[in-house]
Amino acid sequence: MSQDWWRGATFYQIYPRSFADANGDGVGDLAGATAKLSYVAALGVDGLWLSPFFTSPMRDFGYDVADHLGVDPLFGTGADFDALLAEAHRLGLKVVIDQVWSHTAAEHPWFQESRASRDNAKADWYVWADAKPDGSPPNNWQSWMGGPAWRWEPRRRQYHLHNFLPQMPDLNFHCPAVQDAVLDIARHWLARGVDGFRLDTANLYFHSRGLQDNPALPEGPRGDAPVLMQQHLHNADQPEAPAFFERLRTLMDGFGAPMAVAEIGGAEPVRTMVAYTQGAQRLHTAYSFAFLGERPNATQVLRHLAPWGEGAGRAAWPSWAFSNHDAPRVASRWGGGAAGAFAFGGAADAGPATGGANPVTWLALLLALRGTVFLYQGEELGLPQSTLAHEDLRDPYGLANWPLNPGRDGCRTPFPWQAEAPQLGFSPAARTWLPVDPAHAPLAVDRQEADPGSTLQATRRLLALRRAHPALRLGDLQALVAEGDVLVLRRAHTSAAGSDVLLLAFNLGASAATVPLPTTGRTRAAPLFNHGGAALQGGQLHLPPGAVLFAPLA
Repeated sequence: MSQDWWRGATFYQIYPRSFADANGDGVGDLAGATAKLSYVAALGVDGLWLSPFFTSPMRDFGYDVADHLGVDPLFGTGADFDALLAEAHRLGLKVVIDQVWSHTAAEHPWFQESRASRDNAKADWYVWADAKPDGSPPNNWQSWMGGPAWRWEPRRRQYHLHNFLPQMPDLNFHCPAVQDAVLDIARHWLARGVDGFRLDTANLYFHSRGLQDNPALPEGPRGDAPVLMQQHLHNADQPEAPAFFERLRTLMDGFGAPMAVAEIGGAEPVRTMVAYTQGAQRLHTAYSFAFLGERPNATQVLRHLAPWGEGAGRAAWPSWAFSNHDAPRVASRWGGGAAGAFAFGGAADAGPATGGANPVTWLALLLALRGTVFLYQGEELGLPQSTLAHEDLRDPYGLANWPLNPGRDGCRTPFPWQAEAPQLGFSPAARTWLPVDPAHAPLAVDRQEADPGSTLQATRRLLALRRAHPALRLGDLQALVAEGDVLVLRRAHTSAAGSDVLLLAFNLGASAATVPLPTTGRTRAAPLFNHGGAALQGGQLHLPPGAVLFAPLA
């Protein structure tokens, strides 16, 4: 297995609760996902990212882990996971699993022992602090789920830190025993055969020992929630983190060539991403919320890409996602549908976009970027964001902030497999954990399989191009045009096998545009991919709204 197989790879995120239900209880499970892996493989992706399936009270739907080594009965058994892993490998798919290490569920045995007293064996495994003399929390840190990031524990007469729900206490990574225990978790899953980890909220592992107040953000970048009103200088992005990641990388390298991708939240993530992925001793790659907010124009796209082509960023490797389980679906957020306003991790959503760009435009742009790519289930179908009634909401964030912010349920509704089947083929149950969206029926897999012009078929063509062209997976990226909504890129890669050079043109907006064909090369063959009626005529690029053109250059 190539040590660098993950560079330029494309992963498909499976959110198990909503992908496929095999046992008929209305909740997706591991056996259901296993049965659908042939569909994932047929897309042309290199692997899958599997969201949490571990033992959990499910307050945050698996991101509150009570046993890092156990499979929650809701999703199946350990044997079911082993079967999924074996089937994925048989199909040539890598398997990267979520690891939630910054915090645990309050039900975790570690926390149950730690909370019992100040002098037990795990007393310092979590972040504990005394109250101020007036009884208030130790500092002004705010939770991403709303309210102060501290909860009083009467057994210890201390507060514990929780960056998320109060029942999700933060581990203390300054404690060597915690780091050792987390590495034991990693060792268990690597020995079981997984190909890597997606590290949830990786820049929240460490906190400042001094527990200083976070300073306020200036008026311009301030958000409308308390957690977005301060700079997270002391509860995120701490300097001790890279040393732990070096320990993790040493462990992982002993298992062949697995990879680790870090999720980095916050308003200014690039410096942290570069620091965490520098060289061959730390994490392999990282992604941020850069493209999980409002629709970018051409200049804004380049602003996100630029740090990775210069200085320290040149030696690091980014990952990119336009959708995931925490953000409104890109087809609505950038393409004119009902996006809602939820943004998790510091990226602000300005609401739905309008114009000629469509899901194929965004898929083509994503797969054109230099880096590793993550597709969220349903993105290949162009699924829009779902709108749920209040009584159907399950997300604790949405329940707390409705109706101004409906939360994350709208991107987590069940996957549509069959347009005419009950529950769109997701489940035989009469009721599913979130209701299926009738608006997804015309976009179901069976409908799009039969339509050569569908978003699904376009996704397969784009993924085939990315696999076939080293320029798309590994090549340098040069911006030739970035004017308004028109973006023209040159991707180039040279190896012993020869040179691969591509011209990639996008119209991200609602108005047709014509720009001179850049003089850095000339097309040497028919376009590889043409969406929306793009044309090359007389040295001019004609790009209707939403058009995409991939063409080889001499």
